[in-house]
Amino acid sequence: MRTKMRLLGFRGAAVKPLNEEAAAELGAELLGEALVFGVGGLCLYLEYLRQAGQSRRREEQLEQTLSDLRAALERLQEDLDELRGHRGEGHGQGGAGQAPVTSTRAPSGAKNGAA
Repeated sequence: MRTKMRLLGFRGAAVKPLNEEAAAELGAELLGEALVFGVGGLCLYLEYLRQAGQSRRREEQLEQTLSDLRAALERLQEDLDELRGHRGEGHGQGGAGQAPVTSTRAPSGAKNGAA
């Protein structure tokens, strides 16, 4: 009874002793309420853990996807650099698959068509 009075906000209130039947009933009621609150709190905690795990897995999956995309981008950049390097080497030599380069510059003695 003292515990119930404290829970209700009464401090230091004098409580006369209860008979055994009333004390057992109040104890059972208090125990039942504690059990209900405990199970509810446990359900909330387990749901929180489940949501946190899902969020963590989702973030890990996004990080993995981002990492894969970065690696693919680096490979493509390397391939592009390699292709640019081959084109630069074959420039002017008429390399395989490339047409010879012809100059469109005017002869060195002529300036804009005026002699």
